[in-house]
Amino acid sequence: MKKYAEYEQLRFERRPNGVLLITMDRPEKYNAADEGMHTELARVWTDVSADPETRVAVVTGAGKAFSAGGDLGMVERMTGDHERVSHMLGEMRDLVYNIVDCEKPVVSAINGVAVGAGTVVGLMADISICARDAKIGDGHVKLGVAAGDHAAIIWPLLVGMAKARYHLLTGEMIDGAEAERIGLVSKAVAREDVLPEALRVADSLATGSQQAIRWTKRALNGWLRMAGPIFEQSAAYEMLGFLGPDVVEGAAALREKRAPRFPSAPPMTT
Repeated sequence: MKKYAEYEQLRFERRPNGVLLITMDRPEKYNAADEGMHTELARVWTDVSADPETRVAVVTGAGKAFSAGGDLGMVERMTGDHERVSHMLGEMRDLVYNIVDCEKPVVSAINGVAVGAGTVVGLMADISICARDAKIGDGHVKLGVAAGDHAAIIWPLLVGMAKARYHLLTGEMIDGAEAERIGLVSKAVAREDVLPEALRVADSLATGSQQAIRWTKRALNGWLRMAGPIFEQSAAYEMLGFLGPDVVEGAAALREKRAPRFPSAPPMTT
């Protein structure tokens, strides 16, 4: 566990049969990802992949939320800052591809709201167990930037293009029951059963043929690798948005809890 002791916002617990429970541990902020947590979420999968004591990783959130997206302060610090935006572009890429390239299966236990970075981890996991009443969505367009950090690479494969277009263009949230119905998550259960079910699934993976399971994961993720250029384009578009005026208004509207008035959509006269 020495390697994991370096993490400040992720908590680790060894479970039987080589299951590693990873908990996003910022409950006072509903596990919203600031710069520190985002960095840790991007690099932890490399450590998990190289960890000889871990066969399966389960990731969940402390408290009532899975992860309430990106910390608003981080969004405001990134806005108009080319250096920060460039750094985040690389880190976004690492977060997605490090989960894809992790040799070990990843199971997400989506115990509450999942947006932004939380949705990335929850949906990029190989198997996702979600609370029926959890709220899931990608609200990038409501912030004033393109849906980039994972949406274009995984949503069309999970739910089809029609549903992906609808939810990513509107930014509408859905609950876990609807997410299961449309295929966005693997399974939806009662909130109190989310972590036990995720651990049950992880235990079955950890006691199965490790070679067969890991090779199956690698083969299936070929679909994601084929969509790599689409992901790279969407990530670049999202980061480009952080250098424009709409995100300034989007962040202000979120902080002030009002509807945004985006500069790119001025009132039209009839």
